[in-house]
Amino acid sequence: MSKNILTRGHSRALTRHHKIAAAGVAALGAAAIGLSAVPSNASTTTTTEAVAPTAKVAYSTEQIKGVHAGVTDQLAGTSVKVEQIAAKKQAAAEATAKKEAAAAVAKAKAEKARQAEEAASRAAERAAVKKAAPKAYSDNLDGWIRESLDIMKKHGIPGSYEGIHRNIMRESSGNPKAINLWDINAQNGIPSKGLLQVIPPTFEAYHVPGTPKDIYDPVANITAACNYAADKYGTMDNVDSAY
Repeated sequence: MSKNILTRGHSRALTRHHKIAAAGVAALGAAAIGLSAVPSNASTTTTTEAVAPTAKVAYSTEQIKGVHAGVTDQLAGTSVKVEQIAAKKQAAAEATAKKEAAAAVAKAKAEKARQAEEAASRAAERAAVKKAAPKAYSDNLDGWIRESLDIMKKHGIPGSYEGIHRNIMRESSGNPKAINLWDINAQNGIPSKGLLQVIPPTFEAYHVPGTPKDIYDPVANITAACNYAADKYGTMDNVDSAY
């Protein structure tokens, strides 16, 4: 009976010892945990306070929004740069087009001026050639009258083709070598000669410069006779008989 009581008492004593040891171990563990939670630059004071439970992690989208905004800004900036480059290219193309248009206009003006200059030069050359080359007249009554009219025009002597032709046909029938050997002039030793039957003194007095001094020359005879008729009758057109 006594043996059993000792045995139970010993068992209770060991139990209390064990509890004390466990409590000490727990205290040491808490102290160790407290020390491990202290920052390296903080005080090393030992605490036995229990560690607070880990706080719940909270996730924020602010950073993601910031990144999105930054990317959007970059894209916008790139778009602006692309537009600026395109605008510069467009401006350069328009400037080039304007320069080319201006060059084309200048070239057209220069070509027009060149053509005008060439045309003027050709006209001057033709005028010079025309002036240098004498007008050709046929060697017949028609040609003689026309050449005489041109000379008369230069000297301001009036007369028409019809009036000259009419008087020539009456006086000589168109024969430049005709001579009157029977009228009063012939009797006086100064016979009328040529197409318009001019006496030598009259021919000499009314000879027109630029024509031969030959009373039988058709052109010289016509112009001298018309010059005389203009002085005496106003024009050869007013002569209808011997003059």
